[in-house]
Amino acid sequence: MPSYAKRVEPFGTTIFTEINQLAAQHQAVNLGQGRPDFDGPQEIIDAAIQALNGDSANQYAPSPGLPSLRAGVARHAGVFYDIDVDPDTDVIVTAGATQGVYSAIMGLVDPGDEVILIEPYYDSYVPGVQMAGGVPVYVPMHPPNWTFDEAELRAAFNHNTRAILLNTPNNPTGRVYTRAELQMIADLCIEHDVIVISDEVYEHLIFEGHRHVAIASLDGMFERTVTVGSAGKTFGMTGWKIGWVYGHPELITGVWRAHQFITFATNHPAQEAVAYAFTLGNSYYEEYQALYTRKRELVMQVIDAAGMTAIQPEGTYFIMGDFSDVFAGDDVEFCRHCIERIGVATIPPSAFFSLKHRHHAENHVRFAFCKSDETLEQAAERMRKLRSG
Repeated sequence: MPSYAKRVEPFGTTIFTEINQLAAQHQAVNLGQGRPDFDGPQEIIDAAIQALNGDSANQYAPSPGLPSLRAGVARHAGVFYDIDVDPDTDVIVTAGATQGVYSAIMGLVDPGDEVILIEPYYDSYVPGVQMAGGVPVYVPMHPPNWTFDEAELRAAFNHNTRAILLNTPNNPTGRVYTRAELQMIADLCIEHDVIVISDEVYEHLIFEGHRHVAIASLDGMFERTVTVGSAGKTFGMTGWKIGWVYGHPELITGVWRAHQFITFATNHPAQEAVAYAFTLGNSYYEEYQALYTRKRELVMQVIDAAGMTAIQPEGTYFIMGDFSDVFAGDDVEFCRHCIERIGVATIPPSAFFSLKHRHHAENHVRFAFCKSDETLEQAAERMRKLRSG
């Protein structure tokens, strides 16, 4: 009997599917997947409705994306990062950021090329590199502050290195890379002629005292960087699956050549709505940060109620909690225990590390706080059972 291809044999089921199914089975409060349980602004939804009721948005959009949305992406890069982006040649609209990252890998990485991944990484990165025939090279961030070691990073670069895949602000740690860290990476990339695939989907989810620096804005980096963004994260519409990739046209040509044969085009009415979203003023982003600053305080109450410890995240809507004071097992065992006995679902971050480096996360779990205040308060009440137990 025929079976599936060997290239997908090692992948298994994503940790998000496993946790979601287990959470549903036990009716747990789900602080696992980064899926908000509330919608983004109604006016953006109204723009999608208007597009659906129009006379053109229910058919294919142009493969590279709607001109209005590509113009919005380009304008945004100029306003926030002073990067000069040509919407006609430098931007591709993708079916979410995950497909954007995958198209970038497929369009820029050849079989045998090495791709550096800083751990913990988003779980789609490694399968993407492997399906392109690339070789993942892992550099871990170290707890409790989740910083990488300069010597370890330097040692990962060699003449076989084709690309480095970055994620800042970082999921799952909540770290925001400093300008000095990014400059170090940029210097290594220039020295070794390496491409950067920069996943910056949480670019507007940063908290006081921290600033997101786009690595493409550093000297000499635009021509060797593709930057990935997400409407799901920036505008709170994860179900629309609208992302984008921008960069130098020589690199974007590679991304587009892969993109056109992966999905060809993306959701047309959602693109219309996201193009509208890019016309919102700075007040939108300020309100967005204020919303999640409050929710960050609520998730810290969840962690405190459980008797766990955590460092406040610098960005994203994720936080890593250390459970070593309340549970004598690894992160997978703790997650199962919390779902089955406590009624709260989290994600075991060992899924975001290579086998060699999983011990860095063995006493931690990832909480998502893109949830309603009521959900977070209910989770805090349930997590008190962990402390008392």
